Amino acid sequence: MINYILQVVLFQALFLAIYDLFLQKETFFKWNRVYLLATPFLSFIIPILKLESFQKSVPQEYVVQLPEVVLNPQAFLEQTAESSSILQYSSFIFYSGAGIFALLFLLKLTKVLKLIRANKVIKKQNYSLVVLEKKQSAFSFFNYIFINKHLLENKDLQIIQHELVHCKHQHTLDLLYFELLKIVLWFNPLVYVYQKRITLLHEYISDAEVVRETDKNNYFNKLLSETFNVENISFINQFFKHSLIKKRIVMITKEKSQKMKQLKYLLIVPLLVIMLVYVSCAEEKKNKDMKLESKIEIEIEPINPQVEVESIPFNRVEIVPVFPGCVGTEEELRTCLQDQITAHISSNFNSELANGLKLTSGLKKIFVMFTIDKEGNIINIKSRAPHKKLEEEAIRVIASLPKMIPGKERGRPVAVQYSLPIAFKVE
Repeated sequence: MINYILQVVLFQALFLAIYDLFLQKETFFKWNRVYLLATPFLSFIIPILKLESFQKSVPQEYVVQLPEVVLNPQAFLEQTAESSSILQYSSFIFYSGAGIFALLFLLKLTKVLKLIRANKVIKKQNYSLVVLEKKQSAFSFFNYIFINKHLLENKDLQIIQHELVHCKHQHTLDLLYFELLKIVLWFNPLVYVYQKRITLLHEYISDAEVVRETDKNNYFNKLLSETFNVENISFINQFFKHSLIKKRIVMITKEKSQKMKQLKYLLIVPLLVIMLVYVSCAEEKKNKDMKLESKIEIEIEPINPQVEVESIPFNRVEIVPVFPGCVGTEEELRTCLQDQITAHISSNFNSELANGLKLTSGLKKIFVMFTIDKEGNIINIKSRAPHKKLEEEAIRVIASLPKMIPGKERGRPVAVQYSLPIAFKVE
């Protein structure tokens, strides 16, 4: 889950970098709006796409994975409980943060609804005017336009025209979309950056439509001459937000971008390909690492090159190898073999060896591979461990296993390969 969230944040950062470097200064406002709305959603989708065409084919080799042998189970359980406690604590922080931000959103929404109930509402054909008595403000929320009564009396129609554009294009939905993202990813600062970018873009869109029907100079004067008490609500469209005025004026005076510059949007294509390759190869690497852990990156070779050893997967062999003394059905023989090997390792492995090797504390693992050959002998023992002495100890213990009754396939004895993880705790 943590890896998924990190990938989401990384992809959002890359999408924002493309927007800030190449797109935000262009006058393709509708395209930019689509970009800012779509890319956060894509950031959630791409990490779960694992395209096989981007993955290298890994040959399937079958090796029996025996259950993990735990040396000193009490220490292992304590470590597992500690890890579980940390995970629960992290989950508590995450859900607490989401709950707090959801509550803050509801409080802001309640504030807007109170303004509607507490002030005079004038119904128009396609919108409603909320006349504010005290607040020197001008902003919109869905089809409600909030405006100070003095502005209404002075017939400042440009402000109403501006807010009507917000209503017509449903800009409030965009802002609520990012409010939802802020609840889910409250710890991610990029969501706030996204919301600031689209808030500014909304103003560009409204300004562009208003100046088509009015004098630019008068509109500039209106932006510069008035001072408003801006509401601190992130999901309303505000006519006056002082931090944005300069950027809005620069964009109004900017000439329309040439259509050729729309090719910049094609930059998202190689970026998407890179992301897909990354997540697919990351998944492949994860699968390969898991495979290597069980297979220890080694090739099984017979001890005597002159003797041909035919091996077969344990889960496909007709008659499984039998540990001396085990009886019962095929399933019971499998379970008995696993239990006896676990008991043998637990009683013979020097579990105190690791504490004298200056290893870092915590849970460690040894991965062992071996083969039960056609005669029932234990051969081709290989191991991988945090220290050479642990590898030698694992090989010694596996080599001391008793001779088995070999497995059979079509009535003929066959060799069966095994992999075995051994877990222990270093104090």
